[in-house]
Amino acid sequence: MVINPTYLAQRTRSSVNWSDAKTRVLSSYRDWLRAGPEIQTMYSLNMPVSAIRTKIRQEFERHRYVNQLKTTDVLLFNSHSEFQETLNYWKQLTHVLKYFRADQTTETQLPKTFMQGFIEGRN
Repeated sequence: MVINPTYLAQRTRSSVNWSDAKTRVLSSYRDWLRAGPEIQTMYSLNMPVSAIRTKIRQEFERHRYVNQLKTTDVLLFNSHSEFQETLNYWKQLTHVLKYFRADQTTETQLPKTFMQGFIEGRN
């Protein structure tokens, strides 16, 4: 496999206005959705493509209500760099699987009482 660092490379640019930013976000979203089957086969993920696409949707929905244009541009840059790293196979399997981990909120919550924490063996 030949490594081509310019594959999927784009120039960094700022959005002119909100309609331009919206167009760029939708383009990035579509690129991610189209790459779902390729990501599944490339990283040998034993999950359906629909689960990968659902996770992509959740990641985009996390930043749905960003209301600053410069923040949107940074998020777009990060999205494209992740996209390029993923499709160029510059990530390892663990880097891809970190997006599919269960929410850590239930595991990292502190016990409600001292005795509950003591019985569970937590500090």
